Amino acid sequence: MKKTVHILTMLLVSVTMAAQPAGVKKVAKSTFSLTSFDEKGSIVASTQGVFIDEKGTGICPFKVFVGAERATVVDADGNSMEVDALLGADELYDVAKLRVKASTKAAPLATAAEKQGAKVWLMPYSINNPQPLQLTLSSVERFHNSYNYYILDGEVPDNAVGCPVVNGNGQVVGIMHKSDSHTTAVDGAYVKQLSVSGLSSLDASLQETGVRTALPDNEEEAITMMTLKKGSVKEDTYRAYVDEFLEKFPTSSFGYQELGLIQMGQDLFDEASKTMEAAIKQSRAKDEAHSDYANLIYQKNIYKSDKPYEPWTLDKALEEAKTAYGINPQPIYQHQEAQIIFAQGKYQEAYDIFMALTKSSISNAELYYEAAQSKIRLNAPDTEIRVLLDSAVNVGKRMGTGEAPYILARAQYLHDKGEYREALKDYNAYDTLTATTDPVFFYLRYKCETQVRQWQQALFDIARACFLNPKEPTYFAEWASLDLRVKRYDEAVSAATKCIELAPEYADGYLLLGLAQIEKGMKEEGLKNLEKAKELGDTRAEQYIEKNK
Repeated sequence: MKKTVHILTMLLVSVTMAAQPAGVKKVAKSTFSLTSFDEKGSIVASTQGVFIDEKGTGICPFKVFVGAERATVVDADGNSMEVDALLGADELYDVAKLRVKASTKAAPLATAAEKQGAKVWLMPYSINNPQPLQLTLSSVERFHNSYNYYILDGEVPDNAVGCPVVNGNGQVVGIMHKSDSHTTAVDGAYVKQLSVSGLSSLDASLQETGVRTALPDNEEEAITMMTLKKGSVKEDTYRAYVDEFLEKFPTSSFGYQELGLIQMGQDLFDEASKTMEAAIKQSRAKDEAHSDYANLIYQKNIYKSDKPYEPWTLDKALEEAKTAYGINPQPIYQHQEAQIIFAQGKYQEAYDIFMALTKSSISNAELYYEAAQSKIRLNAPDTEIRVLLDSAVNVGKRMGTGEAPYILARAQYLHDKGEYREALKDYNAYDTLTATTDPVFFYLRYKCETQVRQWQQALFDIARACFLNPKEPTYFAEWASLDLRVKRYDEAVSAATKCIELAPEYADGYLLLGLAQIEKGMKEEGLKNLEKAKELGDTRAEQYIEKNK
């Protein structure tokens, strides 16, 4: 009897295997498993997918990437690989296209839609012996005019999400999904055509994952994406973008410039110099490469002047800018020359170039502002400087490029000149235009308001500065000082106490706390804090101690 059962079992297996077209099981070699991880290395989710070319392109569900910082795939041979980038995604249909940096075994995609009632096979991922599961297409729906959404009949395990659904020719029909009521497949051709653009950084679904998006294949689109990504992603992620850009567009100066900036930021000046020399050699637009080199040297001298690097002088920067202009005489390169000359302290020469450029094709508000800065350093009459600052505001407004930065610059100039009421008008105009949340702005306006005795507004602004930057002890000291001035002693104690918490060695906190406590009748505590301020070197403390003994 046992022998008979064994023979029947063998016959059943052979019938099942015979029912599978020969091409179906070949797809198994192209499947992979995918696991995503969060920032701490904990598993976020796992799924399956299939490679669709030999260059590392795969398709799979998207949800696995949500909340993840990285992901790995394991192919049918057991090889583990990091997901390098997402090539596209659609959150609605829960599909994504990814890339790994490896050669992969491709599964062909179906070239025509399957019909209702057709037999298809679900190909699970397995390193050892994958067994396809036969299903039936119960209905076929169209979406986006050209693509198919399949509803499947048959029981499938929950962990089969992402597995390729394959037709009798061994072609991938779609990627499997499962809900409480249906088992479905999204057309593989639709997933294949997903792509990225320069504005993909703004895509809400792609913002849900830390796995980076690949660069577009168009250079300008790629530059747009990198511009949007810069400053909003981790340094190693941005470096990956730079490396990809250089690989895709080796004759564009932009990639070399970005790499040079990274190297300069790490004080790797020799490497940055070599990068920019390579840019000059490899870039198709030599003027841009020379200009980018000039900009790198200029930034180093402005922002990293404490880091000596003898070859990178402002004279060298000026030489590179002049070379760029010699290759392609554009006014933008003259502007760069003027900025470098200004940094050299040659203010009259810089002023002359700035003003000449106001009559060129790049005339803009910034040129008038820079001319005003030159005049300030030349100790020019106030009327000349005011005219230039007014022009910057007016030109920015007229050209639609924005007058707000120049209104703020004029406010600060007027503030420094002691014209507080005029400065306050500009501060208020700037706030109206920008709705800024910069604590430094509110601190500056507070200082101006105290000069014209606008106590209520001043209290409001110093409170906002403290709220926006609650770790700055100076702001809390100023708040306590103003509270004392307007006899808000309880509030002064609170602000001064916070100041001391933030900076235990900051004498102002103890001085202000002591004065506030004395005003509240807490003379003993107040004198102790004044003594502490004296110990920390505050020369004002002694007179207050003598006065209140």
